[in-house]
Amino acid sequence: MTLTPQVSVVIPVYNEGEAIVPCLERILRAVMMPAEILVVHDMPEDTTVPYALEVQARDPRVRPVLNTYGRGPANAIRFGIDVARAPVAVVTMADGSDDPRQIEDLARLVERGVVVAAASRYMPGGQQVGGPRFKRALSRTAGRTLYMFARVGTRDATNSFKAYSTAYVRQVGIESKTGFEIGIELTAKAARLRLPVAEIPTIWLDRQLGESRFDVGRFLPSYLKWYRFAFGRRLSMEQVAKRPASSAARDDAQAARANQSGNVSGSLSSNHEAVQN
Repeated sequence: MTLTPQVSVVIPVYNEGEAIVPCLERILRAVMMPAEILVVHDMPEDTTVPYALEVQARDPRVRPVLNTYGRGPANAIRFGIDVARAPVAVVTMADGSDDPRQIEDLARLVERGVVVAAASRYMPGGQQVGGPRFKRALSRTAGRTLYMFARVGTRDATNSFKAYSTAYVRQVGIESKTGFEIGIELTAKAARLRLPVAEIPTIWLDRQLGESRFDVGRFLPSYLKWYRFAFGRRLSMEQVAKRPASSAARDDAQAARANQSGNVSGSLSSNHEAVQN
């Protein structure tokens, strides 16, 4: 019998190749609670897949999943959270920037009642090492102003390394479809709903593996949209749920979970037949 995981770790990937192996091994060593590690790829031929399957053969907690929402990191993260089987989803990157030892700390904050738990580079005890200077300045300014004036509950709303209540995400929906702005979207929605958000300090290291694909010019308009959204009067869950894009996102999520359940059932059936034969 397969145990329900306590935390789903969502990793969006794009042609990471062999570099995914040390990333997964660090996470598997660090996470002791029941977990599934979702390696979310956009295409079957992604170079990450064969290496992820090799790790899966040694540790079944690893689960490569094919994103069917469309290419790009936002769609991959959205898909990963939608098919997560645990009540808590932690999004982390494949590049070695995030500290996997903090996955459990973030997950436990959600278990205690917050809907978003952020790993913060900009609170006391946090630090950002490396990365483009302009990007660092934008991120720090956005984080501090959102914390002080919109009272979003974290000084690092733009960081992707966060834990979420999957029930909360499925209630509000995810509208982002461009880059990594999901982190600020879900934080801004929690702020407008007056739901609890918490943070812990983290030391973020510039990408250690592979090449960064973050394009400030391309992703900035989406970040600005959610930055502005964070400021405003309190909204009810019904008001957020009625947003057209949120409703469409929830429809996608239901279809994705149904499809994943079918794939798992089909896979189990095929394995059973193979054993019988």
